Amino acid sequence: MSGLERSQHSALLGQPFAVDRIADLSADQPEAEGIDAGSELSHGRRLQILTIAWNVGEVLVTVTLGLMSGSLALVAFGLDSLIEVFTSTVVLWHMEPNEEAHSLRRDRRAERLVAVAFALLSASLMVASTRALVVSTEPDSSSLGIVYLAATAAVMLGLAHLKRRTGMRLGNPVFLSEAKMTQIDAYLAMGILLALVLNGLWGWWWADPLAAGGIAIVAASEAFSGFRGRD
Repeated sequence: MSGLERSQHSALLGQPFAVDRIADLSADQPEAEGIDAGSELSHGRRLQILTIAWNVGEVLVTVTLGLMSGSLALVAFGLDSLIEVFTSTVVLWHMEPNEEAHSLRRDRRAERLVAVAFALLSASLMVASTRALVVSTEPDSSSLGIVYLAATAAVMLGLAHLKRRTGMRLGNPVFLSEAKMTQIDAYLAMGILLALVLNGLWGWWWADPLAAGGIAIVAASEAFSGFRGRD
């Protein structure tokens, strides 16, 4: 891939609804020299399996710690991790070879499943965070939650980088879309980490439901982008 092509791909990643535009651009470009498609597919599958394994543990840890401390933000992050497990599973399904493996219909079906999951997550978190603010639910601090979220942010940033690189090499829009979600997962971990620190140090209990509400807004944006991109 030439320097100009890499620049075009990098610019597209930062723009709204970039996945569809990346797909169009990739379709018109020849396969990069020196790239073994079979090897990249295997590498991509390993990344998705690693993501699923980490997020399954993430669900168990964060939801448990959230229920113990009364932290809606930790529980919300665990639910978001469930969505990440679901989307990684969808990507693995999408990567399986069959007669319509590269068809537009298959791409749309995979992305629609991800968008629906985001929409459901957004609706449930918005209701829960609003209720917590109205009734002034004050969570306890969670030192273990802080440590785990810091580790999660680092792992998710690393996975997002590797997925983005693999998705670009494969020219796979669904893989690139899921890489973006992994990056969002890292940013959400950082945001909730900050909320837990604020609550632990200064008793700013409202930072916790606000962080959960932030996840709801991000999830709604991703759902909207997914459906809009398929019009």
